[in-house]
Amino acid sequence: MPKAEISWKRLTEEGKKLQVNAQHVGRDWRFFHREKRFDVWQPVPDPPLEDWMELLDSIQRLITRRRYQPCDEVDVRRMIRERFPEAEV
Repeated sequence: MPKAEISWKRLTEEGKKLQVNAQHVGRDWRFFHREKRFDVWQPVPDPPLEDWMELLDSIQRLITRRRYQPCDEVDVRRMIRERFPEAEV
C-alpha cells in the first residue's frame, strides 16, 4: 500500500495534458500517468527528470506543512542524483 501520493499536471512534447501521480511505497517512489480523469493510471518505469523535479518541489512545500520530513527531501535528491548525474539538484 502506498504511504502517500502526490499529483500534478504537465504537458507532453505533443502538447497534450498529462496527469502524473507519484506514490511513496516503502523507500521507493512509483510514478503513474493518465491523460483524462477516467482513464486508467499507467505505470511509468523510467520517469523523466521533469517529473522528479516536480516531486522534489512538492515535497519541499509539504515539509513546511509537516506532511513530510526533511529526510524525505534528502532521499529524493539522492535518487535524482543517481538517475540523472548531470542534473543540478
